[in-house]
Amino acid sequence: MFDAVTSLLEEYADLEQRLADPAVHADPATAKRVGQRYAELGGIVRTHRALQQATDDLEAARELELTDEVGELETQVAELGERLQRLLVPRDPADGKDVIVEIKGGEGGDESALFAADLLRMYSRYAETRGWKVEVLDSTETALGGYKSVTAAVKSGRATDPSQAPFALLKFEGGVHRVQRVPITESQGRIHTSAAGVLVLAEAEDVDVQVNDADLRIDVFRSSGPGGQSVNTTDSAVRITHVPTGIVVSCQNEKSQLQNKEQALRILRSRLLEAAQAAADAEASQARRSQIRTMDRSERVRTYNFPENRVSDHRTGFKAYNLDAVMDGALDDVIASLVEADLAERLAALAPGKETS
Repeated sequence: MFDAVTSLLEEYADLEQRLADPAVHADPATAKRVGQRYAELGGIVRTHRALQQATDDLEAARELELTDEVGELETQVAELGERLQRLLVPRDPADGKDVIVEIKGGEGGDESALFAADLLRMYSRYAETRGWKVEVLDSTETALGGYKSVTAAVKSGRATDPSQAPFALLKFEGGVHRVQRVPITESQGRIHTSAAGVLVLAEAEDVDVQVNDADLRIDVFRSSGPGGQSVNTTDSAVRITHVPTGIVVSCQNEKSQLQNKEQALRILRSRLLEAAQAAADAEASQARRSQIRTMDRSERVRTYNFPENRVSDHRTGFKAYNLDAVMDGALDDVIASLVEADLAERLAALAPGKETS
């Protein structure tokens, strides 16, 4: 661990110098990348310095036979050592990225579409609490105000510690979300169960995925809204097919064909990045263990029980009886349980004698 920390301290000092160079800030992408790495290493550097100080204080207390202080400092040194070890666990390389979230109504018809809208609002309110911005890229609405499908970009807008970036915190949201409640369309007051699917993609940048125009088939068509009502009278909606992979993306929210094409390309790049990462994980003997990568997309990941005001995550066993607050964006505890479970899994994989495949 000492050698690893020494190397990171040197990298931190180098990054500090680079951030003082105006030339680095002339390129926003480079500045953000350098800033993110600097923020990530900052936690390691601060914890290492605190551990060094606590260790020195412990040695001094032992020499002076300060029994009470020795006990307190031994606990402090142990806690700081564990924290440093956790910070040194290799992260998912995509953690620092922004995300694209796709939500689709599933079983349950109109009720599942309304739940999909509720999920979008939940993630939007959570994003607000963290200072992120949410941009709806494409949506297909229903007559009752729900979504058959909706795609949104969630962006941090600034360099930050990758552990606090959108993908690091939202990547565990992928899967089937189940809701139990009385639908607004239910006249007898009976509780129904329906579901919506969530897919979380790291938003790809141009440097991540190169899209060859020759590999694209682009079709245009007329946008339509609920019940087939025309959104506009021009062929502004765009459907892009990536011929080599067969991935198809459609966008119709904007009135401009060019804007819809740009939005569709953003989604396409992220799907291609996801496919490339999944292929790399399948081939690598030591693939990343992030739950979003290994999870079956059809797996039920969470249940929202409105009559009992309860939210339950089926992967970690987390339960809370504040569903009303969760639906209003109070996701910190839910997500923290998933982040902690993922960290514990990665720590276990690094334990001495642990077999890897």
